[in-house]
Amino acid sequence: MNASKIVPLFAALLLAACAKDTPQALGTLEYDRITLPAPVAERIASIDVREGQQVDAGARLLTLERTRTEAQTEAAQAEAQRQREALGELEAGPRSEQIAQARASVSAAQAAARDANAYYDRLRPLGARKLVAAADVDRARAAASSANAQVKLAQAALDELLNGSRREDIAQGEAAVRAAEAQATAQVATLDKLDVRAPRAGRIDSLPYRLGDQAPVGAPLAILLVGDAPYARIYVPETIRANVKVGDKARVFVDGRDAALSGTVRMIRSEASFTPYYALIGKDAARLSYLAEIALGKDATQLPAGLPVRVEFDGR
Repeated sequence: MNASKIVPLFAALLLAACAKDTPQALGTLEYDRITLPAPVAERIASIDVREGQQVDAGARLLTLERTRTEAQTEAAQAEAQRQREALGELEAGPRSEQIAQARASVSAAQAAARDANAYYDRLRPLGARKLVAAADVDRARAAASSANAQVKLAQAALDELLNGSRREDIAQGEAAVRAAEAQATAQVATLDKLDVRAPRAGRIDSLPYRLGDQAPVGAPLAILLVGDAPYARIYVPETIRANVKVGDKARVFVDGRDAALSGTVRMIRSEASFTPYYALIGKDAARLSYLAEIALGKDATQLPAGLPVRVEFDGR
């Protein structure tokens, strides 16, 4: 083959190579989203921001009605204080006045028992000689037995006071104090959450409810877009999945911008999206796609979320 034929053939091959499409994937720009749920079902008392506004970490976004939660918090704190006082009473033991009262009860029971026993002792020989009815003797014996039992009861009550609180009672009191304090702490935390604040700096993406609305518990009160820059969420075709890995460089093209943004693959799923691979056969397997994320630099800071992007992986 002469030179006149070789040059045109080489040029044709070069043009064919240049015309070959660069592997690419499609997707959109996204930010990390933070959803702030309603801690309680209360009316929105104030809204301090607007959608699209940039806010700092800790900035108050909106406030919920506080009356009911404040009352519940005060009740929980009062219950915790009551349990602490009850524990202090257990640890201090009985008062001297209670012990004196118990001693007096023992003395009174002993006096009543002596009188009942003496009466029974006088009546018993008379009953043996049939000088009194047997029923009177039986009543006297029962009264003496009851009086003796009252002495034992009063003495046991005195001994209980003298021995003080049991370890088990104190342990139960301590547990009750911890439970009440934990409940009070939880109520204080809920009260603090009524001032809904931004956990991170970001942009207000959505405020689903308006002033005066009462959102149910767990409903999103505000949605924030956070992060220094957006990232590209793309779907990598199965035909190039084997050649794409975390850490690879990529070029991200955004509609409306001529220059490509430089990015790095930060995540790629191991499982295909939408259709399980085992449900596809033959050429259908090439329709699989894998969700991936491309981290972008500071040159993408001002770009909004939702823009369509096209990503190329050089040399794939």
